[in-house]
Amino acid sequence: MKTMKIIAVSLCMIGFLTEITANDISFETLFQKQTHPLNIYISFAPDEPKYGNDSVTCVRNLSIYREFYRQRNFTDALEPWRWVFFNCPLSSQNMYLDGTVLLKDLFNRETNPQNKEKYLDTLIMIYDQRITAFGREGFVLGRKGVDMYYMSNLRTEAAFQTLKKSIEIEQNSSKPDVLVAFFQAAAKLSETPNYDKIIAIDAYNIASDIIDFNLRAGTDTNFIAAKTNIDLIFAPIATCPDLIHIFTAKFEADPTNKELLEKISSMLSKYQCTEEELFFKATESLHNLEPTANSAFLMGNMNISKRQFGKASEYLQEAVRLYTGEENDKKADALLLLAEINFRQLNQLVRARSYALQALELRPNDGRPLILIGDMYASSAASCGENELEKKVAYWAAVDKYLRAKAIDSSASVESAASQRIASWSQHYPDSETIFFYNLTIGQSYTVGCWINETTTVRSK
Repeated sequence: MKTMKIIAVSLCMIGFLTEITANDISFETLFQKQTHPLNIYISFAPDEPKYGNDSVTCVRNLSIYREFYRQRNFTDALEPWRWVFFNCPLSSQNMYLDGTVLLKDLFNRETNPQNKEKYLDTLIMIYDQRITAFGREGFVLGRKGVDMYYMSNLRTEAAFQTLKKSIEIEQNSSKPDVLVAFFQAAAKLSETPNYDKIIAIDAYNIASDIIDFNLRAGTDTNFIAAKTNIDLIFAPIATCPDLIHIFTAKFEADPTNKELLEKISSMLSKYQCTEEELFFKATESLHNLEPTANSAFLMGNMNISKRQFGKASEYLQEAVRLYTGEENDKKADALLLLAEINFRQLNQLVRARSYALQALELRPNDGRPLILIGDMYASSAASCGENELEKKVAYWAAVDKYLRAKAIDSSASVESAASQRIASWSQHYPDSETIFFYNLTIGQSYTVGCWINETTTVRSK
């Protein structure tokens, strides 16, 4: 049965080739005649017969072109494929996939630029007819847009619009190469007189958000290469002066546009433009419109950079209140920053210690809060006593915190910071004569007074 089928197909092909040869017409000439002028599209009803009005000829041509196609004989596959395309467009979805390969082969072999553009027009027609016949508009538009962008320098704008529509439909299901071509087209348009850099910035935001979503989901490793690609292209575009120039006018025209404010804050933050006044204004406006833990934390950091530590503390406290139970790590960061500010800038030591202990409670293996408390104790030593002994006992309590930090946190940074402090502050312990003079013995318990109020162990230098 299989042998008979092969013989039948072969006979069909021989007959078909004999007919074409007798008329002395090449497949490429026939194809061009039927697909040019450029506005020829096939009109058909989605509910028409699958194999058209001549099902026998349709099936025969499907078999003939597929046999040639499997042999990679694209030249001879072209004319039977063309017949199927025009006469039974609902017969096979694979016919459209194969058609794009046939057209790209013609395109790649063509040397005349005008003919190459004509082949691309025909390729576009194949994509459009595929959508009409089999749907999947968003996906197919993506394939169409990618080919338009990479196959012609004359179609950048059309490719961009096609890719944009594809992404609007597909959203997070957009393919990596579609996102890359979309951004590359936008970057190229941003250098033309009719556009400015905002088109590239908008495209970058759209593409990178979808790429980041897919990287988190781990759906396709090609998104890693896509991210690298668009980041490299975007880097020279995203200079602070350019970003400030572009966004300042937009902000002044619409200072309560939440979407715009989010974009300004995000972009300026990503490209280290956080010292700019526009960044502060946009983030403050965004926070006032819709306060969140993240915006409060950002406002706290910005006020620190402006050395407005009281306001910074207020914003960070707001962030701590707004963080949910699933955001304990971020909450701990806010608490640790509050401890730093209250200790080093506001001299609120009791409050600073409280924040540090809260951060430690949320992250029990983080030694940094303990190092900070140790620093508070060491800085208070001279002011927390009335005699030679009392002015030095706070160093015992400080070193206790450093030792505990090393015990719970094995990170190199904590190990180094704690060890350096232990070596430094242990040199300030009272000597053995002072300990004896105040009727103490090495190793006994001792309660450090002042605001510290902690029990430690007597030691000498």
